[in-house]
Amino acid sequence: MADFRTKFLESAFLSNLNKINNDEYVFTSSSPEDTFFLGEQVASVISEGCTIALTGTLGSGKTQLTKGIAFGLGIDEKITSPTYTIVNEYHLNSIKFIHIDSYRLNDDKDFEDIGGTEILNSGAICVIEWSDRISGCLPENVINISIEINGSSSRLIKIFFPGNL
Repeated sequence: MADFRTKFLESAFLSNLNKINNDEYVFTSSSPEDTFFLGEQVASVISEGCTIALTGTLGSGKTQLTKGIAFGLGIDEKITSPTYTIVNEYHLNSIKFIHIDSYRLNDDKDFEDIGGTEILNSGAICVIEWSDRISGCLPENVINISIEINGSSSRLIKIFFPGNL
């Protein structure tokens, strides 16, 4: 059976995807549609209990990537940024998808106070925007994705899959 990294590369016939090493990939997105498509490809290699930590400045595409992940999982509900609610939960059959926006949280304690530890241990697929604000709460096997704006519609997206995923 091929490991998830091979599956990711095979599933994403992405000319803009570069393998840095066994755990790290870099993708250049030229549009919001590219970012969405990359999210779909990430969804093809994750499973229940997986946590994805997103970092990037305001407007970099974190929510767009999350929409792609949700779509790739088969969730057809409208995905919106939970900036004010902090946590949005979606369901598809037995899969629970939780979208968290940590922007309004001050630190790890705020995350723990809203039940963040329980959410991360619930077996749901969790995507966390602004994850750097709660880095002390993230599990060891988190998938880290950083998005950097490098042009008006261009983004440099770095994906780090932990070796023990």
